[in-house]
Parts: sequence; structure tokens; C-alpha cells
Amino acid sequence: MTSRQGSATADRPGAATVTATYLGTATVLLRIGDLTVLTDPALDPAPADYPGARPLRRTAGPALTAAELPPVDLVLLSHDQHADNLDVTGREVLARAGAVLTTPEAAGRLGGRAEGLASWESRTVTAGATTVTVTATPARHGPEGTEHVTGPVTGFVVAYGGGALYVSGDTVRHDALAEIGARFRIDTAFLHLGDAHFPSTGDRAFSMSAREGAALARVLGARTVVPLHFDSWDHLAEDPARITEAFGAPDLAGRLRRLRPGVPEAL
Repeated sequence: MTSRQGSATADRPGAATVTATYLGTATVLLRIGDLTVLTDPALDPAPADYPGARPLRRTAGPALTAAELPPVDLVLLSHDQHADNLDVTGREVLARAGAVLTTPEAAGRLGGRAEGLASWESRTVTAGATTVTVTATPARHGPEGTEHVTGPVTGFVVAYGGGALYVSGDTVRHDALAEIGARFRIDTAFLHLGDAHFPSTGDRAFSMSAREGAALARVLGARTVVPLHFDSWDHLAEDPARITEAFGAPDLAGRLRRLRPGVPEAL
């Protein structure tokens, strides 16, 4: 088996201080030591409608506006195809960021500072005294066979002094995700849930349900799980109360961590 990287404890001496501010849906502002990271910037005010083959409607705006954000060193963009992960305002923030890591296909469309990573490819990023290693991880944004419709997606592991974070990106649970837990010791897993459904696609889901997220948490062995991507949009169909229910099993006790919107919280 591949040896696992990272640490099971992020609070050992010398570990980087990590805070997270939940902005809504899949957007989180992370501060890892001296490094400021933003995930999937969707920052348009609500209500907002996005036409397409599967129209999207945003029902609640972000906890912080783009103008309230600090300078961003790194954006982790799971994909650029859908407005709940990258919208008009998010593209403006992207253009000002120090670096952007995403899929190779998204990097080709975005240009500029965007760099595409294939699964298991890594890059180091430094800000001040902090250096992290970002590794792209597998993700699949729907049932097998729908990849040509949904487009490519990636997740990320961010390994830093003292620990490792996992950001799932928009994905359903599938076998390739088990390798993440085999390769890394994950301290905090940010899981995109919501059980996304669309009227035109029937009972097929395009993101994890709470139950699937709990199952993935077991495989990852993460000590903390932060749920994302479960609110503020019409297509996120699952009652958020299901998250608490799914993580109520004895073997998951104490792992679930809900972040208060707009409030920096230490991890």
C-alpha cells in the first residue's frame, strides 16, 4: 500500500495555524499560516438565475462579498463549468488571485494564472513563511457515463506543516476516492454534499448525499468533517438535517463540524 502523507494531528508543536471562514455553498476562505486560500469562488448576490441545459438558481448570497475578502494567494477551483462553483463575481476574484489550481480543461479555458493538475499531480505554493503541497485528487460529478455532460472535476489535498486538508470538489462517491485515504492522513475533510438533482435527469444525483459523505468520511479516516455545498441553491435537494443524522453513528461521533457563515474558525 502507498505510504500515507501528512499527519493525523494538526496541533503538534510547529504546526501551521489553520482557520476557515465559510462563505456559502462550496466557497471557503482558508488561512494556513501565511497563506490565504479560497475554494470555488461563487460570490454573486442572490437571487440569481443561470440559464443552461440544467438551469441553476441561487437563493441566498455569500456571507462575505468579494470586496470584503483579503488578497488571495491561491484559488482551488474544482471546475469552471457551473455557477455554484464559479460565477461572474468569482471570475473577477480569480483574475486577482496569486495562483489558481484546477482541472487541465478549466485552465485551458481560463488562461492567465490558472494551472491544470491531473489526478495525483502536485504543486508547492509558498506565501511568507508557509509552504504547502497541493495534490489533485479524483472526482466524478455524476453517475458513471455522465462525464461527457458534467465535464471534468477535481478535488484537492493540501498538505501543510502539521497536517493535511481534503476538499472533495463536486463529486459522487466512487471507488477512486478510497485511494485518498490510503495516500494521506486527512485532518479535516471539506465534503461537497447536497445530493444535487435536476428535473431533467430524474433520480440521478450529481453530488454526494449526507449518507454517502458519512461513508466517505469513514474511508478517509478524517478527524473532522466540514459539510459544504448543501444550501443556497435550488438544485441542492437534500434537507440539511440529514447531515446531522448521517454523522450521528457512534463511529463518527464528534467528527462533524458545521462552520458559521462569515465567521473565521480555527480548525
